[in-house]
Amino acid sequence: MAAGKGTRMKSALPKVLHRLAGASLLQHVLNTAQQLGAERIVIVTGHGAEAVEASVGAPGLRFVRQVPQLGTGHAMQQAAPALHDEGTTLILNGDVPLIEAATARALLAAAGDASLALLTLTLADASGYGRVLRGDAGQVLGIVEHKDATPAQRAIGEVYSGIMAAPTAHLKRWLAALRNDNAQGEYYLTDIVAMAVAEGMPVVTAHPRNEAEVLGVNSPQQLADLERRYQRARADALMEAGVRLADPARLDLRGELACGSDVEIDINCIFEGRVSLADDVRVGAHCVIRNATIGERAVIHPYTHIDGDALGVSVGAGSLVGPYARLRPGSVLGEGVHIGNFVEVKNSTLARGAKANHLAYLGDASVGERVNFGAGSITANYDGVNKHRTVIGADAQIGSNSVLVAPVTIGEGATIGGGSTIAKDAPAGQLTFTRAQQLTLPRWKRPTKKL
Repeated sequence: MAAGKGTRMKSALPKVLHRLAGASLLQHVLNTAQQLGAERIVIVTGHGAEAVEASVGAPGLRFVRQVPQLGTGHAMQQAAPALHDEGTTLILNGDVPLIEAATARALLAAAGDASLALLTLTLADASGYGRVLRGDAGQVLGIVEHKDATPAQRAIGEVYSGIMAAPTAHLKRWLAALRNDNAQGEYYLTDIVAMAVAEGMPVVTAHPRNEAEVLGVNSPQQLADLERRYQRARADALMEAGVRLADPARLDLRGELACGSDVEIDINCIFEGRVSLADDVRVGAHCVIRNATIGERAVIHPYTHIDGDALGVSVGAGSLVGPYARLRPGSVLGEGVHIGNFVEVKNSTLARGAKANHLAYLGDASVGERVNFGAGSITANYDGVNKHRTVIGADAQIGSNSVLVAPVTIGEGATIGGGSTIAKDAPAGQLTFTRAQQLTLPRWKRPTKKL
């Protein structure tokens, strides 16, 4: 169910599209549904329906709209025609992002073919949640919404999480019988519990591993709280696997991070997309790394930005990157490559031992082994319309403040004199430079201010 407006978010963005750990709240829920092998996923949209429907995806996905929004039962009434007539339906909420697949499987198993299963838990502060009503023998009798509950009922600690599983055929029949004679004039999905009890169908409960799984997002504060809970859980899992984090409270994972042994990560690092850190990798403070593979023993110095985007970035074993370096999509660094401070690399390959240690730009280039690319030098790869490639042979030396105007090839072992603009191929093993004659004017005087 993803139709709500989310007024307390105070945002034009539909609530379920606010992001947690780099993905929308709704996409987190869809990812869980996919892990369950659902034959069909139906999303009920309403507020911002077009934006919601355009922003998420999953196999077998269908959308239905709830206009106007008249409660959770009304939302499921819109979904009912899109459901199979057989099997079991699992009902999830688009603003409850951290439900785990294992918990959902347990709930489905509890429902089986002939029970209504509710996900419940006990909270110290149950404000806002529907309370689970039980009989003397502990059997579930019904659920009463917080706003309709008596003071005695509000004292109950066991709450309904908003997540349930039910045999689909029974669910459709119960939905058709819902009424809205309550304080809010809404159709409550929870009323089907009393219907099941009246028919003698077992109503069973299952419980989440922790409360974070069932916490919803209704405000920026709740979103921030869930973000930190999520990130701390991910940090704990990394440390349990042997990763050494300087401070687990200052780590943000917004995708998938795979780590080898003896990996060290300093404070305030952000990992996005798919990132792999091999054995003995060290990542300095304040780095952002997205869609990249970092080889063993590589060191990523502080304040480095690696953005692989769709093409990815690969850093070879024993390489040194940063500080303040930027690796853009398509960058491939071989073993033992050095990329220093304020160096940018884009769609370029640097072979074993190549170095660009200071203030340089390498775009659309193929750089051979042991090349030394001098400070302030660039490959001028764009002519205003098209990109062109620069090829630099092994053991070439590129002097400081040089401009290599692509397309151009620098031969193996060539030396480019500092300050040169090279627009033609430079032969292997020779010195090539372009430089104006240095002049000194002996009688020149510096201008002085007139009083």
